Amino acid sequence: MMEECYELWAQLEKKSGVKLFRQTGLLVMGPENSQTYQMMKSTLQKNKVPIVTLTCDNFSQHIPNVTLTEGDGALVDITAGVLYADRVLKTVQEEFKKLGGIIRDNEKVTDIEPGPVVKVSSTAGVYRAKSVVITAGPWANSLLAHTGLQLPLEVMKINVCYWKEKVPGSYDVNRRFPSFITTESEETDEHIYGLPSNEYPGLMKICHHIGSMTDPDQRDKQTDRSDIDILQRYIARCFPGLHPEPAVVESCMYTLTPDRHFVLDCHPTYNNIVIGAGFSGHGFKFGPIIGKLLSELSLGQVPSHDLSPFRIKRFQEKMKSAL
Repeated sequence: MMEECYELWAQLEKKSGVKLFRQTGLLVMGPENSQTYQMMKSTLQKNKVPIVTLTCDNFSQHIPNVTLTEGDGALVDITAGVLYADRVLKTVQEEFKKLGGIIRDNEKVTDIEPGPVVKVSSTAGVYRAKSVVITAGPWANSLLAHTGLQLPLEVMKINVCYWKEKVPGSYDVNRRFPSFITTESEETDEHIYGLPSNEYPGLMKICHHIGSMTDPDQRDKQTDRSDIDILQRYIARCFPGLHPEPAVVESCMYTLTPDRHFVLDCHPTYNNIVIGAGFSGHGFKFGPIIGKLLSELSLGQVPSHDLSPFRIKRFQEKMKSAL
């Protein structure tokens, strides 16, 4: 799916004339013989993605200002990079409107009534359609409740942290510093990921790929900072050119499925209600292909990719116990 996504992002850039993607490369680090690191490496190799394997002898020549943990492997996916998310959303919305799409902002959905024609009520009116696509992120289950369905989704608040360079430019995108993922470390079994200094000059974004459960409507009441403590220890050990105290802390939410794979499927009872949910913190880059697949499902077409890993039926036992 990712291969086609690169093509679709490039098409959107060309059509809109807006730069949406910057190739930075992706540095992958992790215990050389661990299952996760080896799985990532074999996935890249299997899909013939150009990679450069680094050794402890040449690592610092290629990746300055990072300490490779003893026993860790390291490789760089040359093709990877960063999407400019705000710019992407604005561009997609503009293209959508050019095609006749209408965006109804600041309108809360209050009810969904299934049937051959689906009735959707909002704070501003009532809409009827032969098919409806629900992509409501952390609020997916709130909307699905109207249709008699609850998915095993957990909403998590993530602290999005930016760390100041000790020497300006050390980790800058213009100096070809890559994005990175550490699959596991002394500090945590979860991924830690980072993007080069770019959106905030002099600040590098580094985050723990997990947080604490939250209610999406009360997310600011959740003030757990245990992930920041983990990051501070990791940065002090592995990124000596950064101050190990976050300069900026923002937040986002992940909606997690038990297996961290998406939900892309029709409602099990109502075939004309299509669901995209549970993107588990790694859905944005797949945006164009997800849109295409949900469109195909809503039109009753055969999906252009195998959706078996994303079907709702894989959760049936969990859903029965939840009910």
